[in-house]
Amino acid sequence: MMHQPIAYQTLPKPQKFTIRVYGLLIDRHQRILVSDEYIRGNYFTKFPGGGLELGEGTRDCLQREFLEETGLHIVVQDHFYTTDFFQISAFNTVDQIMSIYYKITAPISEICNLKTAATPFQFTPQQIADVNGQYEMLRWLPLSELTIESVHLPIDKVVVEMLLNQQLIANTPK
Repeated sequence: MMHQPIAYQTLPKPQKFTIRVYGLLIDRHQRILVSDEYIRGNYFTKFPGGGLELGEGTRDCLQREFLEETGLHIVVQDHFYTTDFFQISAFNTVDQIMSIYYKITAPISEICNLKTAATPFQFTPQQIADVNGQYEMLRWLPLSELTIESVHLPIDKVVVEMLLNQQLIANTPK
């Protein structure tokens, strides 16, 4: 099953182009790191990462974003996927989004000290009381439980589908 691009003819012409860079961190227990986020009254599960700044390379961006969001000093490895279809932002209808995903690693000592939630959306009542607020909690998701429905953003869903296809290939008897 391939992604279904938005019928962009029905949307206003994008006014801004945003590049986002995300990391796929799989630990030694075969879990992938996800970010559960509360943004302006809505709940999202997505991969950790963020926006590319002017004068910054994609790998530098990912290292900066991971350090800011997780405290992890990551090593960016292989490129995994770059958006290959038109996608409008999930947060407004004027930004066109392009996302770049990399496989990454981090020191085991830092991963062991990473503060994560056990279940999705473990926000305090005070955090979600502000509908204009933005909060995030990291969580390990076992690869055996990963589905397309595990994430909410359209490009992330394509990435999960690719990860699942790779897992099926890797688990096929030779």
